[in-house]
Formats: sequence, C-alpha cells, structure tokens
Amino acid sequence: MLTELQMEPEQDAQLSELLDRQQSSILSEGDRSELQTLMQAYQEGLLRKATALSEAVKRRLIELLS
Repeated sequence: MLTELQMEPEQDAQLSELLDRQQSSILSEGDRSELQTLMQAYQEGLLRKATALSEAVKRRLIELLS
C-alpha cells in the first residue's frame, strides 16, 4: 500500500551512511552523486506517500492523522 511506502533497508542504510560522511566532509565525487540519487528517490517516495495518504483520507479509507 502506498500509504506505507518506505525505502528498501539497503538504500536507507546507504543513505544514512552517506549523510554521516557528508556531515564529516569526507564525500568523494562518486559519493556525492550517489547521495543525490538516493535523496531524490527518498523525496519522490515521500511525495508519493503523502499523496496516497491525502487521497486515502479524502476517500475515508483511513482516518485523518493527528
């Protein structure tokens, strides 16, 4: 169900690792590219999930989140 959409655990772990390395300022060019790709996938997933939640609430398939 799109309302429960999450990144794959491997992608999530890699994203966390790259964000930690970015915080420490030790990213290579390849790391930057991978981080950008994973961030884009993460943001697109969040948008899809938010859209699905909004539609589910409109259709009264789930209750309004508080």
